[in-house]
Amino acid sequence: MLPFSPATDDALDEYLSRPTVGVRETVGGTTGDIAVLGAGGKMGFHLAWMLQRAVEDLGQAGRRSVVAVSRFGSAEARERFERRGIAVRSADLCEGDAVAALPDFPNVFFLAGMKFGTAHEPGLLERFNVAMPRLVAERFADAAIVALSTGCVYSFVTPESGGSTEADATAPVGDYAISCLGRERVFREAAATRGTRSALIRLNYAIDLRYGVLVDIAQKVRAGEPVDVTMGYVNVIWQRDALAHIVQALPRVAAPPFVLNVTGADILRVRDLAEAFGRRFDRPARVVGEESPTAWLNQAALSHQLFGQPDVPVADMVEWIATWLESGGGTLGKPTHFETRDGQY
Repeated sequence: MLPFSPATDDALDEYLSRPTVGVRETVGGTTGDIAVLGAGGKMGFHLAWMLQRAVEDLGQAGRRSVVAVSRFGSAEARERFERRGIAVRSADLCEGDAVAALPDFPNVFFLAGMKFGTAHEPGLLERFNVAMPRLVAERFADAAIVALSTGCVYSFVTPESGGSTEADATAPVGDYAISCLGRERVFREAAATRGTRSALIRLNYAIDLRYGVLVDIAQKVRAGEPVDVTMGYVNVIWQRDALAHIVQALPRVAAPPFVLNVTGADILRVRDLAEAFGRRFDRPARVVGEESPTAWLNQAALSHQLFGQPDVPVADMVEWIATWLESGGGTLGKPTHFETRDGQY
């Protein structure tokens, strides 16, 4: 087990944002400022701080900036970035005038989008996951863009398959996944019409101690609540490892887009994870349902070949999450709804 046991949110944030050697090399090989669009989401702060720390480690602070772009609804939200030396800029990325007013960034990480609360409002999915990316692709047509997508653009596959690869056809289930494929289509169209270079990151599922599939399972087991195993298998990756691979995709942007699955090496059985937390909390896990033969599963062999295996194994994540919850560590209160099979969130 790695020698790490975060006791506070600040300690966890510091660990999640530590740049790896590969991140420093990537940042050192680029020129110009770096923008993180949609920085107010779950991964944006840690990505921006990781990039900022890499810039500082390379002695480039003052000569180039990392700029976090979000609506920043409060002074507290801005201050979290500013006290780490990250420049902030308020903008509603759904508004064409606001996007047009942004500076010319040569390097862009695009994280913005919407998932939850959209089951009965498909118009929100179109606005946030298709129309907004189109504004960004048009505004930064000459930039290198790394855009987050999701493994949900693939169809369900069996665990025996090893997971979907980048070469597999997309067949999304549900309105959310369909809208995410629409986001990818926007960048493909930008490549065809303007030569825009991008990388599309099909991620599932990033793990922090405050949210993620493992946190959902741990909380249910600890509370004595049932764990539904109908969606019987998952992939997960520690968020710092995911961010490092996302950053290192930047030099590989291309037209048409470079597509990359980002996740852990293993296909995990939800029942096994529940039982692992049961042993850790010394209480039996209440498992309900039967495993469906298929699930959303990705194979990330290409990412691991290019950028290395993730550092943090699942056993460490289980132990850290259990310790965090037992010590009173907070969560974001945002369940992943990984059990959902109809794609409606």
